[in-house]
Amino acid sequence: MPEFSLRELIAARAGREYDLYAQSINPQFVRVLRTIGFDRRWSRAEGASLYDADGKRVLDLLGGFGMFNVGRNNPRIRAALEEALALETPGSVQLGVSALPGLLGEELLRRAPRSIARVLFTSSGAEANEAAIKLGRAATGRPRVLSAERGFHGLTLGALSANGNAEFTERFGPLLPVFARVPFNDLGALEAELRGEDVALFLVEPVQGKGVVLPEPGYLEGAQELCRRYGTLFALDEVQTGLGRTGRFLALERWGLEPDLVTVAKSLSGGFVPVGACLMARRVYDGVFDSLENSVSHGSTFAPNDLAMAAGLATLHELDEEGLVARSARLGAKLLELTQPLVDEFEVVHDVRGLGLMWAIEFGEPRSGKLSWKMIEKVQPGLFAQLVVVPLFSEHRILSQVAGHKLAVLKVLPPLVVTDEDIEQFVEALTTTIAGAQHMPRSLTRFALTAAGIR
Repeated sequence: MPEFSLRELIAARAGREYDLYAQSINPQFVRVLRTIGFDRRWSRAEGASLYDADGKRVLDLLGGFGMFNVGRNNPRIRAALEEALALETPGSVQLGVSALPGLLGEELLRRAPRSIARVLFTSSGAEANEAAIKLGRAATGRPRVLSAERGFHGLTLGALSANGNAEFTERFGPLLPVFARVPFNDLGALEAELRGEDVALFLVEPVQGKGVVLPEPGYLEGAQELCRRYGTLFALDEVQTGLGRTGRFLALERWGLEPDLVTVAKSLSGGFVPVGACLMARRVYDGVFDSLENSVSHGSTFAPNDLAMAAGLATLHELDEEGLVARSARLGAKLLELTQPLVDEFEVVHDVRGLGLMWAIEFGEPRSGKLSWKMIEKVQPGLFAQLVVVPLFSEHRILSQVAGHKLAVLKVLPPLVVTDEDIEQFVEALTTTIAGAQHMPRSLTRFALTAAGIR
């Protein structure tokens, strides 16, 4: 029998990636990619770059939905994983522990706010939020959970019940009945829900990922104070905003917050091995793991595996050694400075916003009526943003994303290793693409009708 070889296996089926995916996994997703021209064959990736089968570079400003903060195929993360494999560490003993989980837990606590005292590892952001919900309810003895409208916390049932986006929830009901949502940036609505003193936790993103919605001045501080007043746990979902994304290690640092629960994941993996964590205050831990009998009240079989822990440790080291958090702050400020003038330059641009390298541009109907905006939006609300994303990819070789369902918002979450030249390339391409979109309504209309066929 021949030896197993991934290289040979991949080479033998080269060129059939999309067919294989459609046959065994998700044919509708492949149909979407082919409709909008995103069915490119990829050969390799490095840093903020993707290379297609012809060797042409594509600037990756999607970053695996924020997973590749330290860059794709980071060689130092890969070396740490190779070293972990060579060490043959006794990971996942289950009735026992190895060194790496404690080491990563120590490093996370060293970077966390003072309110945090314990770490529980998970395999994803959704699982980390499930843990926050479950442990928060047990620690307080309260049933209800609050979240924000348009918030996103994952797609498993508990996380989905906290989800504030109908496009994800409406087909999967009934969801858990003890969940409720309040408008983001509305302290009055939050207090009205908290007054009954039956809410276990308020789970909220510091910056909402869907649309990159920023908190208004005083909102997060006020939400924390209200939670304290009514005995509710204040829980921050930093799955996307954490690990340098907003120009701070955790976004909460911008407002001096001291939450009871913080969830992280995505980029903690270094882009290699799934890993997440639920960081908790001592009172949360003590309220759940309160005896020998309850010492295993919650866990996850694969969560603290040694490869995941090695990836997390190497990622934190890389963020520090390469100064990537400060780099995110600097390049994010540059991106805002270069793109905010687009609001005045183009009628169709209504807003440009962001924190660090979490950035978005919002489009809206131009006052002059030169663009067939209403017809495009009638085909599918928010479609105009897709009409910018597609040519950015096909004509300028830049990968970006629409920020949410029915949102006319283009969003980028680039690896924090992007360069000044990358930012300048994006701004130049974006400006050209928006200018073309405003002056070519017929071609836009044709694409809109084609894109509508994927619904």
